[in-house]
Amino acid sequence: MRCPFCDYNGTKVLDSRSANENKSIRRRRECEKCARRFTTFEMVEETPLIVIKKDGSREEFSREKILRGLIRACEKRPVSMERLEVIVSEVEMQLRNTAHAEVDSRAIGEILMEQLYPVDEVAYIRFASVYRQFKDINMFLKELTEILGKHEGGFLPKK
Repeated sequence: MRCPFCDYNGTKVLDSRSANENKSIRRRRECEKCARRFTTFEMVEETPLIVIKKDGSREEFSREKILRGLIRACEKRPVSMERLEVIVSEVEMQLRNTAHAEVDSRAIGEILMEQLYPVDEVAYIRFASVYRQFKDINMFLKELTEILGKHEGGFLPKK
């Protein structure tokens, strides 16, 4: 590590501790030449997760965008913000664990719906109506019928 004061290429670590909710390590260092102290942070460099949209365009994965969609679906429903943040974190973790740098937006939508269904069925239907872009009342009724069938059959239908 190069000293930011004298540019000497030799420092020693005086103290290390986790930071940013265990996402990085804070190190207190001392230059072996000028004896000045400074702090560095070490963190894992995550490769960006790219979302392939329905029109074929690509954009970087955005937790905030997903959270906004869930908030809209859960408007006036008894779902806490903390629960929505947990859903977003679980979805992001599941996507990053696939080891694919690119993911289809449809896959994200399906995972979100799987996570949202047990939390609130009304929010699930709201999210599904936007995500699946129901063209008419028959498509909407078909989705409702499948949800009612879930209560009898014990599974969430896959599209």
